[in-house]
Parts: sequence; structure tokens; C-alpha cells
Amino acid sequence: MPFKPAAVRPLMPADQAMLPSAARAALREAAAALDVAERYRNPLEMCLALAQVARCYRALQAHEAAEACLGHALRWAQTLGAADQAVEILCLLAEAGCALAEQARGSDSRRSYAALERTRDHAFEAAALVGRVADPQWEIKVLLRVSDVLDRCGDHDDAVELQSRAMRLMYGPETGLDPVDAAAAAAGTAVFEA
Repeated sequence: MPFKPAAVRPLMPADQAMLPSAARAALREAAAALDVAERYRNPLEMCLALAQVARCYRALQAHEAAEACLGHALRWAQTLGAADQAVEILCLLAEAGCALAEQARGSDSRRSYAALERTRDHAFEAAALVGRVADPQWEIKVLLRVSDVLDRCGDHDDAVELQSRAMRLMYGPETGLDPVDAAAAAAGTAVFEA
């Protein structure tokens, strides 16, 4: 039986490969910072360095590499025990997964579907953890950020639910608005009753 090599996907789109750019320079700097962080193995420094490398990969449209770096960063954030850092990494993971799903949508439906499922998992985990963050204003921003990702994934009902949750945090339960009406008002649409 002849040897058949495994299929290899490029790290980034061919039109992005080997182009000198500010994004590549930023990736080199982030990789150097990661090398330093790996030397000391401080959880916070590892988490921050891996997240920066992931942001650089995303700027180069290398979403799979970004997702892998963010997965490592999430493990370091969980080691750290800081809810704020874990929520930020989960948001970045959800955004990277959504971008990966959008990139793979036309060419590989299974890969796109798998990325969407991971995106939803990360988004819901971020929404569940966000109540533990220190800043209530940031909690609102995270809920709206996750809502946007879920909306891009096609989970419109869950997106509206998170928008409603954010609206309740912004305006309190005494606003007298139905959560659906409040979310529609925030989105600039009106909900009419028949």
C-alpha cells in the first residue's frame, strides 16, 4: 500500500502569505514576548503573550493558528483563576471561531460547522462567566460582544436574549420595557404587535 501524505491546509490565505507588513512585524514582536514569557512560565504573562500572538495571527487571517493560541491562553487563564482574563479569552476564541467558520463556509462545510459549534460553546461559556467579572460596565460590553458573535453565527434568539440581559443591567428591571422591546430598541428596530 503506497504512502499517502495527510492533507495540509495553509496557515493563512495564499494572497496573505509572505507579504511584508506591519502585521508580520507585530507577530514577530509578539512571538519574542511569548519566548520571554515561556522562560518564566508566569500564568498571567503567558496568557497575555499568547493572546497577543493570537491577535497577530487574526490580523494575518490565520484564524486556525489564532484559535490554537487562544486555547492555550485559556488554559493559562484558568490556571490563574481570574474570571476577567478567562472571559476576555473566551470572547476572543468566539470571535476567532466565527471568523474561521466564515472563512471556511464556501469551501469546507464540515470545518465551518465545527467552527460554529466551538464558537457557540465559547460564547455561552463567556456569557455564563461574565457575572463574575469585577466591572459591571464591562459585563454589559461582554454581553453585547458575545451577542454580536452569536448573531453572526445565526443564533438570533440567543443573541437577543443576551442583548436583553445587557439592557437589564444598563437600565435595571424598573424600566418597564419588555426585554424583547428593549433589545429591539437597542438594535434600532421596532417590535409591533399584531
